[in-house]
Amino acid sequence: MRILILGCGYVGQPLAKKLMELDYEVHAARRSALSIEGVKTHQVDITQPDSFESLPRNFDWIIFCASSGRGSAEAHRTVFVDGINNLIDWLGETSARVLFTSSTNIYPQTDGNWVDENTPRQPVTGTAQNLVDAETALIESDITYSILRVAGIYGPDRGYFYRQLLNNEAVITDKGKRWMNMIHRDDVVGAALTVMKPHPGIYNACDNKPVTQGEFYEWLTNRLGKPMPPEGEVTHRKRTTTSKRVSNKKLKSTGWTLNYPTFREGYETLIKE
Repeated sequence: MRILILGCGYVGQPLAKKLMELDYEVHAARRSALSIEGVKTHQVDITQPDSFESLPRNFDWIIFCASSGRGSAEAHRTVFVDGINNLIDWLGETSARVLFTSSTNIYPQTDGNWVDENTPRQPVTGTAQNLVDAETALIESDITYSILRVAGIYGPDRGYFYRQLLNNEAVITDKGKRWMNMIHRDDVVGAALTVMKPHPGIYNACDNKPVTQGEFYEWLTNRLGKPMPPEGEVTHRKRTTTSKRVSNKKLKSTGWTLNYPTFREGYETLIKE
């Protein structure tokens, strides 16, 4: 099988290595230079249609896991909406299948209720609208696709709330009652491998147990021997604060299993690093 990864970064690089272990021919493309042993790399700007012409064709799967970094909603739109449309145009009538990594941010619920893949997409931020528009472009194309709506990713060298606590910048909001949904990077890789098998469709990718902010910080402070954060308001995050519980039942029904079923198992590995 021949696979192209667009935006080979935090998730794409370990995914490329795992695909190599499975003896696939792996190509990786991103804007900046990249070197992964055994992977054929290409320097491509997905926001520019002509840039795709430097790539070979005849891929079985193309995995779109690009990132806009920490730019504006407009920069985010250029990467995700323009990028996916440029990819669709470049593919034309080829038989390649596309896996698009979206986000559970497209669910804006604040009432703590459960959401699943049938919950209406109701974006309330520019970045969430961009993801909905990118999803829609792919859904309405003639391409066979899978979409992973990924919860908050953490893992080696990454964990927003963990860093906030270590830097004494964490605050408790809504009396700690806000629900959060997470997934370890290794489990995102496993989810991608799963839906590339005979399971095309739309899936939420998150761990088994949503957690309230209060429960999360209570566990983490006990493990680190630090005091609970004070109550306050977050004023410096670009994302809208939601409170929902995301179901992963559909993805688990395919046989997908988690290395880190809850945040506890995953954060134990970070604490021990």
